[in-house]
Amino acid sequence: MIDSHCHLTDARLAEQLDVVLHRAAAAGVVRMVTIGTDLDDDLACIELCRALPNVRCAIGVHPNYCGHVRIEDLPQLRHLQSDPSVAALGEMGLDYHHQFAPRDRQREVFEHQLHLAAELKRPIVIHCREATDDCLAILRGFANLRAVFHCFTGTVPEARKILDAGFMLGFTGAVTFKKNDELRAACALVPLDRLLVETDAPYLSPEPVRSQKTNVPAFVMHVAAVVARVKNVTVEELDRATTANAAALFNWPDN
Repeated sequence: MIDSHCHLTDARLAEQLDVVLHRAAAAGVVRMVTIGTDLDDDLACIELCRALPNVRCAIGVHPNYCGHVRIEDLPQLRHLQSDPSVAALGEMGLDYHHQFAPRDRQREVFEHQLHLAAELKRPIVIHCREATDDCLAILRGFANLRAVFHCFTGTVPEARKILDAGFMLGFTGAVTFKKNDELRAACALVPLDRLLVETDAPYLSPEPVRSQKTNVPAFVMHVAAVVARVKNVTVEELDRATTANAAALFNWPDN
C-alpha cells in the first residue's frame, strides 16, 4: 500500500524516522509520498528522499504558510521540481478555516504554483479547507491538470463537485471518526479509480488508535479498512486500486 500523503520531515516523525519506516514496512505500507509545506521544507523533503528509494515527495507552498514566503522566491520551485524524487507540486490551495494568510495572498500563491504545474504538466496536491467553490473556480482556468484534493473532509455535494471537475479525493483518518457519517457518505460516492488513502501523518490519527498523538504511515491501514467497508470491497481490492491510482497520479510505477 502507498501512503499518498504524509509529512516525514515533521520533527515528530523525523526524530524517529527509522522506527517510523520500520513500522510502515511491517504494516505493508511499502511506499510513501512526503509533502513539503514551504521552500525550506521542500528542500528537506528532497534531501530525505535521496536516501530512501521507497519515498518520493511533493513540493510546494501550503496556504497556511504562504504569508511567510516572498513571491519573488517562488520561482525556486522550478529548479527544485527537477529533482528525480519530486513526484508532484503541492501541497497548495486555499484554507478559509485557519486563514493564517489573507485570502488574496493565498490565491496569489496558489495561482503561481498552478501556472508552473500547467507549464510543466505536473500533478498537484491540493489543500482545500472550507474553500471548495473558490478552489474549483481557480482550477477552471488551468485545463488538464491532474490533482488530488487531499484530506477531503467536506460534504456530499462538495465531493460531487470535485468529482465532476475530474479530480481525485484523498481520505485520511478523519473518515474513521465515529461521528463522520457525512464524510463516509461522501467517500461512498467516489469511484474506486478516483480514490487515494493517506495519513497526513503526524496529524489525524485514525480510529482505533486516535488517542495516539502522533500519527504514522503504518496507520494508513486503518483508513483503508474503513474505506474498504464503505466501498463494499476487501482491503486487498482497495489496496490494489489505491496503489494503482497513486502510482498513476505520481508517475511512480511499481518496479
